[in-house]
Amino acid sequence: MPMVTPRFRELDQDEIAQVLREHVVGRLAFAFHDRVDIEPVHFVLDGEWIYGRTTPGTKLTVLAHHPWVAFEVDEVEGPFDWHSVVVKGTVYFVEDGPSHQLRESYNETLRVIRRLMPDALTDRDPVPARSILFRIHINESTGRAATTKG
Repeated sequence: MPMVTPRFRELDQDEIAQVLREHVVGRLAFAFHDRVDIEPVHFVLDGEWIYGRTTPGTKLTVLAHHPWVAFEVDEVEGPFDWHSVVVKGTVYFVEDGPSHQLRESYNETLRVIRRLMPDALTDRDPVPARSILFRIHINESTGRAATTKG
């Protein structure tokens, strides 16, 4: 069997967007002091934003004070056949509220999330504890790929 040499390359912005559009689970990384955490989350890409939802917990306290995050999505077919995208940005929590602007932002975020999960925040919601909506503004995105295919 001939030895196959992998080729590595950078992804362009269209390829990065394609990876983000084609996947629904990524990993959210965030840091506080000398501790780094990473958690899997469902997401939807819409323009320059990544939308998702999560459960109340410690990460919300950390992110409220340190909202800078990294977000990663990978598609892996083999050790040298993969695409990986890393987004860096700021996370914003979206809450419903009395003002028109808050209500509009909340409804838009919920509309985007329901493209992935139509029953989100209804009585048929499969994960009702995920009641906190968020969005990440994509400030920077990079991607790499490896292939052994011709």
